Amino acid sequence: MGKTQTFSKSDLVAAVSAKTDTAKTNVLNILDATLSAIRAQADAGTTVAIAGFGRFEVKTKPARTGRNPRTGETVQIPESRKLTFRPSKSKP
Repeated sequence: MGKTQTFSKSDLVAAVSAKTDTAKTNVLNILDATLSAIRAQADAGTTVAIAGFGRFEVKTKPARTGRNPRTGETVQIPESRKLTFRPSKSKP
């Protein structure tokens, strides 16, 4: 299995900048503001749905008992929250 390519934040900024003929700094500011708004809503426990793109949702994983692989000792793993993304089924 080969190494997968990563489309980074800077790649996204460059692509949007080229497509919209907008300065990279302006695109970066807009992207940062967008991600900040999504993060704020996720922190508040709100689902963020973007039609034709997907849905960001915070899911709570309940507390559970785990096992330390090195010692075999049982440990209590606390409840945690995880941000998930589900792509939209429809195309824009």
